[in-house]
Amino acid sequence: MTQSRTHTCGELRLANAGEKVTLAGWLENTRLVSASLGFIVLRDFYGTTQIVAETEEMVKQFKAINKESTISVTGVVRERSSKNPKQATGDIEIVPESVTVLGRCRYNELPFEINHSREADEMIRLKYRYLDLRNPEVKKNILLRCQVVAALRQSMTEHGFLEITTPILTASSPEGARDYLVPARKHPGKFYALPQAPQQFKQLLMVSGFDRYFQIAPCFRDEDARGDRSPGEFYQLDMEMAFASQEDVFEVLEDVLPPIFAKYGTYNRASNAPFMRIPYLEAMEKYGTDKPDLRIDLTVQDATEVLSGCGFEPFAGNVVKAVVVSGFEGTRKFIDKTLASVEVVAGSKPYWFRVDENGEIVGGIAKFVAPIKEQVCEALGAKPGDFVALSAGKLPLAQKTAGVLVKTLGAAVPGHMDKEQYAFCWIVDFPMYEIGEESGELEFCHNPFSMPSGGLETLLKAERGEIDPLTITADQYDLVCNGVELSSGAVRNHDPEIMIKAFEMVRLGEEDVKKKFPAMYNAFCYGAPPHAGIAPGVDRMVMLLAGEDSIREIIPFPMNKNAQDVMMNAPSEVTQKQLDELHIKVELPEE
Repeated sequence: MTQSRTHTCGELRLANAGEKVTLAGWLENTRLVSASLGFIVLRDFYGTTQIVAETEEMVKQFKAINKESTISVTGVVRERSSKNPKQATGDIEIVPESVTVLGRCRYNELPFEINHSREADEMIRLKYRYLDLRNPEVKKNILLRCQVVAALRQSMTEHGFLEITTPILTASSPEGARDYLVPARKHPGKFYALPQAPQQFKQLLMVSGFDRYFQIAPCFRDEDARGDRSPGEFYQLDMEMAFASQEDVFEVLEDVLPPIFAKYGTYNRASNAPFMRIPYLEAMEKYGTDKPDLRIDLTVQDATEVLSGCGFEPFAGNVVKAVVVSGFEGTRKFIDKTLASVEVVAGSKPYWFRVDENGEIVGGIAKFVAPIKEQVCEALGAKPGDFVALSAGKLPLAQKTAGVLVKTLGAAVPGHMDKEQYAFCWIVDFPMYEIGEESGELEFCHNPFSMPSGGLETLLKAERGEIDPLTITADQYDLVCNGVELSSGAVRNHDPEIMIKAFEMVRLGEEDVKKKFPAMYNAFCYGAPPHAGIAPGVDRMVMLLAGEDSIREIIPFPMNKNAQDVMMNAPSEVTQKQLDELHIKVELPEE
């Protein structure tokens, strides 16, 4: 072994009995039975080992050492009289001959108990993250992350992809989120930007003649935190393929991901290839979201025709959606609590009724539905014992609320969610354009550099008024797993003529494209191959594999929800000298 140890704290077994060994690690706990007997637990990265002090002098030495100090213990291995089957080293113990303090903990009180750090306040955990990571339960997520990244690298390499790193300091570009800007000292008044993604660079690699590229890429976006998104920075499995179609990208990821999820996941089942393909509009109608959780068997039905005229005011003139739940035995208290949580998430009030065992409509808005119960039950396929949840409003809001109902009721009502698996699907055929909420005019719906389905001819038909621009779909796709979007990808618009025409549809001309994306546009003018790619989020993948609800649990040193590193005190003020060198003057808004 290395330095001051012969073995690790997770290594010794009965076969080592009688050997003289040296262990090193953190003093996890000291239990003193008497002046001449004490039990000490020593912990390192690999596990724990029990030390038994059996002399007054040795007990005195351990008593003087604070918990979490790093120590080295030399002694003889012997068989334990009282074995611990739950511990890998539970058959043996060490009788110490000497103990040396390698790094003293100078505090009698810790911010939290190491083995219970996950119960502590999150801000305290983040401030003392180096102590939090000593907890084996916390550390195992970081170890899992290392294993998953290594497996991804190996699999991508085996599929013929080259790992190529792309620049961190680059130019600011409109990618959809706020850039992190870096002042350029040698170029006063100008700024670099940290890449929101290696998007342009990986496409330029395709133009450069590289056939298959990937990297575990750091990405930087100045955006708010969510449970499945870390503010500031994140990592993704970035990949791009030349002379490739959508199906080529699907084939690679459907081969790479399921074995990794099955091997490293909390659940040992993952979807086999091919993953289900669901058109965007169908996903919104059937699941109420473009991120469906296919572990849930509930779906959304349209009830507008049968219910909009029932006399219930919130339904009048609105789209009405229904979710029928069989086998429902929830109490009124459960219903009220569940639907209240749906309203908080969706921002819209849901409604309900039940079909009792006699086929009568009861509860909720029953008085409006009962007069037309036969039509309603036939239209929705509702049977005695079913619970029916409803949403209403303009189409997007009705769909969103119904989607939250599916997710919430599917998880809460027994028998509707096969939780122990990883269910993948592709969402395809995204709209190319939409009407902007603020502008009221045609705008790009998602990625402006996706290839429009049908290419130039489709755009020309829209320009001539032969088709509605809102019906144009893009060769864009999302990878979804268990209701979490892992990635967006697309077949790229590699043809300058098609690119210009696509931008003209939203009132931007060739000069606008050249100005905003000069390198990529110019490169495409030198002959670009058709290419496609995707970039699944590594952090989100590991979060799913670990079964965690918060992405911060699988990041070694995460920021808090306000994009602050409370351990390193970042962001922080800098000196006036540093500002002067960068030709920057700070003017703070008045409070």
